[in-house]
Order: sequence, then structure tokens, then C-alpha cells
Amino acid sequence: MSATAASVTRHDWSLAEVRALFEQPFNDLIFQAQAVHRQHFDANRVQVSTLLSIKTGACPEDCKYCPQSGHYNTGLDKEKLMEVQKVLDAAAEAKAIGSTRFCMGAAWKHPSAKDMPYVLKMVEGVKALGLETCMTLGKLDQEQTKALAAAGLDYYNHNLDTSPEFYGNIITTRTYADRLETLSYVRDAGMKICSGGILGMGESLDDRAGLLIQLANLPEHPESVPINMLVKVKGTPLADEQDVDPFDFIRMLAVARIMMPKSHVRLSAGREQMNEQMQALAFLAGANSIFYGEKLLTTGNPQADKDMLLFKRLGIQPEAREEHDDEVHQAAIEQALVEQRDSKLFYDAASA
Repeated sequence: MSATAASVTRHDWSLAEVRALFEQPFNDLIFQAQAVHRQHFDANRVQVSTLLSIKTGACPEDCKYCPQSGHYNTGLDKEKLMEVQKVLDAAAEAKAIGSTRFCMGAAWKHPSAKDMPYVLKMVEGVKALGLETCMTLGKLDQEQTKALAAAGLDYYNHNLDTSPEFYGNIITTRTYADRLETLSYVRDAGMKICSGGILGMGESLDDRAGLLIQLANLPEHPESVPINMLVKVKGTPLADEQDVDPFDFIRMLAVARIMMPKSHVRLSAGREQMNEQMQALAFLAGANSIFYGEKLLTTGNPQADKDMLLFKRLGIQPEAREEHDDEVHQAAIEQALVEQRDSKLFYDAASA
């Protein structure tokens, strides 16, 4: 399959086709993914987001990978929903070091009626700072989805995690259909979708392909596709899973890029365990979005200054929002990094 043919936006991928992509020689796959990437994006720009846990721990879901699940003893303290002003302060700090999108995550099965007004104020406040807004709050009903859209929420994150066939091995408290329903509500409300999955949970190659097929065969591709590498946490059922082969992880990014050519493919959880060479390969394979800062919900993430140094070595610049002049934006990021290099810029709800 040529790169030109593969860059056409499709919604009818078959398992045989996707397996064939995965099974190409590594160099051919990377070349094809990079060619597709360059047709739709500047290959030397990466979108930068910051993720903050606004409510940590005691989630009633039994996701076997998650340290926030109330079903497992991982030593994580239960915390209430953060105060709105603390969230806005963290968002302002994120903007100061170059993030263009601020993502807020709560460990809920779904938002409660008493918490929704505070969540909406967070969206409105972050939006007023000039940042794109993103939230992950669990399952939504139509009324909640419409309220978030009216408050100005740009993106809603709701990962499918894995294939429908393997899903029951990982989660039993929420169905795959529930997840797809929430994505449908989000799209109908006019918001953008952020949805991806996790590698390293014991899934097969067909499961990895099946996840991408579910995403790519949606009526519209998710605008953002986070590809996570399992962060193994003691106390969770997946703590002793085998490590993901680095080349297999890069293949996943490349196939995601080919199947969803206009989506931002995010190098997400697990980046703390990746060396610079693996991250560089990820960008070559078509990843063009990262989380920036010291925390990714409750797990570590490379520090912002390390990211900027790697960007400089690779000739990559943060993707600026359209209303900003690129050179001014870049200079502001670099100056903020110099001034705030030694400060603790981000925190999660457990430390609030």
C-alpha cells in the first residue's frame, strides 16, 4: 500500500489490512507513517498538553491497570475534588511554560450532580485563560455532555483502552458499549474527542489492531489519539505484566498515524520509561502530541525542561495555537523555563 493511498481518510478498516500494516518491515512502516504524517502536519511541531488530576483515588471502576481504582491497595490517598481556584492556578502555570491545552481528570465512574457546577466553573475559567480545555470524568449522560459543551469544553477524553474482545479481561464495571455511547454523546454535542488505549496489558497483536479499528472506523476519527504504555503500579493486577517491546510500541504509533492521518497521535503514559532515542523514533513514526510537566495524573512524566532540551536537539518546536505568533510563543516558553526551572510547577490532587 502506498503512502498516498494510506493517507486517505477511511472508516472501513479490516483486521487483515491492519495486521498487514503491523507486519511490514520496520523501516517500511516508519517511512510510510512519516510520509502520511507530512501530508497533514508540520513534522517538526508537537502539540503540548498538561494533565492535572482534579480528584484522585477511590474510583469505583475496577480497571486492572489503574492505581486510582478503589478495588486495589496501591497506597494512593483518596482526595476530594480540588478547589476551582487551585485548578485555575495550575492552568496558568501550564500556560506559562508552553502548554496550549489543559486537561483535567477526575477518578469517577461518572460526575455527580453536586460536583458538576464546580467542574463547569473549571472549564469556563481555563477557557478564559486562552487555553484549550479537555476533561476526563468517566461516563457522561446527554445532559452532562451538553452542559460541558455550553461551558466551553473543547475536548473530552474517554479511552477505549483495548479491543472489544480483550476488554472484559481488564474492566468489568463498565461495558465497551458504555464507552462508545459516551463518545457518541460527546460528538453529538459538538465537542472534539480524545480517545486511545494502552499497550502492555497482556493483549495480542489482534487486540492492538482491534483497538485502532474501533477508533478509525468511528463516523469521525478522534481528533486526539493517546497511545499509552502501561505504567505498572504495585497493588494493581497488572503490576507484573511483561514490558512492551519498544519497537512494538513504535509500530503502534505508526499504524495509528496511517489509519487516522489527520488526528493528533499522542505519546502519552509511559514516557517516563522511554529514553530519548525511543521518543525520537516515536516522533518519526508520527506522534505529534505529548503531555508536559511532572505529573500525569498519579504517575511520573518527564520534566518540562528535559522535554524542551530534547525538542531543541531534535529541532522540534511546540505547536502554537493559531492566535499566537510562533516566534513570540517559542521565546515565551524558553524564558519561562529559565525562570521556573527549579520550581515545582505541577501537582496532583493528592498533594493539594
